[in-house]
Amino acid sequence: NMDFPIVGVSRVDASSNVFDGIILVTDKIESIGSEFNFIKDALLKLKSIDDSVGKDVAIGTIDGPMKRVIFSPTGPLDRDYDDVRRFGDAAGKGVERALSAGCKKPLLVTIKDKRYKQCSFASAMGALQKLYVPLEIREALPEKKQKVEKFGLWSKENVEYLVQMTSAFEKGKIVSRDIGASDPERMAPPKVAEYVLEAFRDTCVKVTVESDLKVIEKNYPCLAAVNRCASVIDRHGARVVRLFYEGEGPITNTVFLVGKGVTYDTGGADVKAGGNMAGMHRDKCGAATVAGILKIFAELKPKHLKVCGTMSMVRNSIGANCYVADEIITSRAGVRLRIGNTDAEGRMAMADCLCEAKEEALAAINPQLYTLATLTGHAILAVGPNYTLVMDNGPAKEANNSIMIQIKGHVLGDPCEMSTIRREDYEFHTGKSEYEDVLQAGNKPSTQTPRGHQGPAAFLIMASGLDKHGLDSNKQLKYTHVDNAAAVFPFPGIPEAKATTMLAARYIMENPHHN
Repeated sequence: NMDFPIVGVSRVDASSNVFDGIILVTDKIESIGSEFNFIKDALLKLKSIDDSVGKDVAIGTIDGPMKRVIFSPTGPLDRDYDDVRRFGDAAGKGVERALSAGCKKPLLVTIKDKRYKQCSFASAMGALQKLYVPLEIREALPEKKQKVEKFGLWSKENVEYLVQMTSAFEKGKIVSRDIGASDPERMAPPKVAEYVLEAFRDTCVKVTVESDLKVIEKNYPCLAAVNRCASVIDRHGARVVRLFYEGEGPITNTVFLVGKGVTYDTGGADVKAGGNMAGMHRDKCGAATVAGILKIFAELKPKHLKVCGTMSMVRNSIGANCYVADEIITSRAGVRLRIGNTDAEGRMAMADCLCEAKEEALAAINPQLYTLATLTGHAILAVGPNYTLVMDNGPAKEANNSIMIQIKGHVLGDPCEMSTIRREDYEFHTGKSEYEDVLQAGNKPSTQTPRGHQGPAAFLIMASGLDKHGLDSNKQLKYTHVDNAAAVFPFPGIPEAKATTMLAARYIMENPHHN
C-alpha cells in the first residue's frame, strides 16, 4: 500500500547525500537547536532579505547534496486553542512546497516541543496525508503512483518506534482513504470485498465475505431492505465483510467494530434532491475506518487484544424495487421497525450487524462494541467538519470509554467531541402505534431534527436489542457510537480518514503522552 520507504535517522549534517531536501517544522527559527546550525544560518540569511520567513512556508538553499530547506512554521503553540494539529498542518504545507520545488527524497525534521509529546508523530501523519495518491490514479496511471522516492523522519530518540508507528498508521489510513474516497463503481460492494481480501492477504487478519442474498435476507433483514433495489444489479449487490484479529497471549479486551458501508446514497425513495447527492460515494467512510483500524492492528500485532470488524457494504439505490417509508421490517433482534425515511439507511445497514456482534459479545472477554458511520449531517452541524462525535451507552460511560478515546485523539491530532444519549432520543424512536416497536427515523433530514445525531444511536441500541444490556441488566455490554461524518472531508479532495487514528490508538498506545 505504500510505494516508497520511510527512513528513520537520528543524525543529520550538511554533507548528507541520502536526502535532497529538509522540511523543517517548528514554531520559530529561534527554537532550532545547535545540531541544525547549518539550517538555522541559512534561514536567518533568508530572513534578512524576506520578512515573510517565519510567517509562511519559505524555501532556502543549503550548501551540499541536500540542496534545500523548506521551513514551515507552526505559528504560536501556547494559546488556549492551540493543539498538536499545528505540527501536522505545518508539515503538510511543507510537503506541498517541497513537491513543487522538485524534491523527491525529503527529510522531515520536527523540533520537539515539551507541551506536545507526540508532535513528531502528528507532523509525520500530516506530511504523509499530502503524499497519498488516490487508488484510481495509482491503477490508471502507474507512472504517478508515488510522489516521492523515499521519505525520511528525524528524531533524536526512539526513531525506530516513530517509523514503526507512522508506517503502520499510514498504511491503515491508506486503506481507509482507498475504500472511503474511491468512486461508487470502483468501490461498489463486491469491489470493496475484493479490495479487502487483497489488502489482508498473507496477514494475521482473517477475512470472510457474505454475498449470498438469501443468507443476507435471513441474517441481516434490515440491510437486505436497503439492498433490495441494488440487488437486481450484480455489481451493486450487498456484501457483509468481516475481519478477525487475535493477538498473542491471554485476551484481556475484545473489540467489535461495525461500520456503515453505503457505497452510494441516492437517498432511496426519499431521494436527495437539490444537488445534495454529490459526494455520497463517501458514505462508506465508517466501514472504511473499520478496515483501516484492522490494517493498523495487522501491522503492529497488539497482544492480548481480540477484534472483530464488520463492514456492512450496500448501495442505497432508487427504483421500482426500493424499500419505502411506512414499511415495517423485523430486525434480527425481533424488533418491529417502521421506516420513516429511506435516507436513514445507514442505521438500517448496521443494525443487524450490531445485533450479531452483540450476540458474540455476550460470550467474549471484556467486550466493547462500536458502530462507526458517516451517519448524520447533524454531526457536522453540531461540531463542524473537523471533529468526530462519540457517545456511550450506560456501561461504556461508566468505563469512561469516550473520555479515553478523546484523550488519545487530542494527543495524536485526531480529535473528537463527546455527546450524550438521553431519554428524549429513546422517546423519539419509540413506536408511535401498535404496529411497530421502533420508529426508524422522522421524515425530515437530521439537520432539521432536534438531537439529530444522538437519536440514531438510540435507534441502533433499540433495533439491535442492546437496550436489554444496559445498566439495568445483569448482562451489561459496553457500546459506543461514533459518528465520523467529518471523515468525508475535505470534499473535493483527499479525505483525512478521521477517527482511524484515535480508535486504533485507544487499544495500541496505552500512554500516548510518551513516545
